[in-house]
Amino acid sequence: MNNRILGLHHITAIADNAKRNLDFYTQVLGVRLVKKTVNFDDPGTYHFYFGNEEGTPGTILTFFPWEGIGKGTNGSGLATHIGYSVPKGSLGFWKSRLQQFNVNVEEGEIFGENLISFQDPDGLQLQFIESSTDERKVWTTADIKEENALKGFHNVTLSLKKAEPTIKILTDIFGYDLQKQEGKRYRFATDAVETANLVDIIENDKLLTGRNAAGTNHHVAFRVKDDAVLMEFREKVLSAGLNITPKIDRDYFYSLYFREPGGVLFEIATDNPGFTVDEPLNELGTSLKLPKQHEGLRQKIEEVLPKLS
Repeated sequence: MNNRILGLHHITAIADNAKRNLDFYTQVLGVRLVKKTVNFDDPGTYHFYFGNEEGTPGTILTFFPWEGIGKGTNGSGLATHIGYSVPKGSLGFWKSRLQQFNVNVEEGEIFGENLISFQDPDGLQLQFIESSTDERKVWTTADIKEENALKGFHNVTLSLKKAEPTIKILTDIFGYDLQKQEGKRYRFATDAVETANLVDIIENDKLLTGRNAAGTNHHVAFRVKDDAVLMEFREKVLSAGLNITPKIDRDYFYSLYFREPGGVLFEIATDNPGFTVDEPLNELGTSLKLPKQHEGLRQKIEEVLPKLS
């Protein structure tokens, strides 16, 4: 099992306003700010990591809140929907809570699973899906107790003009299998893990190409045990004729990036070293952590970063 793709590691999206993004995810949805750092390539922009108490892979939604970037357009070549697992019987709580914050909520069903769909303040499309088998530890708040708290990712949905080239990556390289199909919607699963192990594909050749900005997903990261396994997958991706980056040290994991044939930016990320490498567990997300190469510019960076309080 250890040399396989272990489901989703994290998903990274784009926001337009740092404070609004932080407040919505921590105060409305009740997830933990696991890490407050900056974009490696644009240190004047925050990089927020939201997850459960430990920032366990498969629970981590991250954001680049580029101030004033404007709204993006969901479409082909993007991960268009993020599905969170929530406890059985909690959809009523979430529908009521979201409506209290003036969030429009739609009830629905996909592959026999009850869910609610809504958008975050930037238009990012989220789905809360009931699960009776998810035993992951949750992060709780004064308003959101264990019986309702978000478990972590259930699935991610890719929207593509043509599904087959992407399916080959999921099956031949990542080890996923087709689990269900309804028309042009496909669900792929890996049995390497029990949660955050689903990728849905919607095929629509009429779909316009998406444009990355606020309210869209930047990339989807898949999980591997460590950097030795990471490099094994680098060779597999290269052998498939795709371009892939060298190994990149992201401080909390090691990464590779490549664009799959349908246009979605994929990342493969490691479990090691984890989010407690520079903060103890009880202090995660409480202070600004900078990549080593930017530490000498801390004062300047802190001056230009948006105010969060």
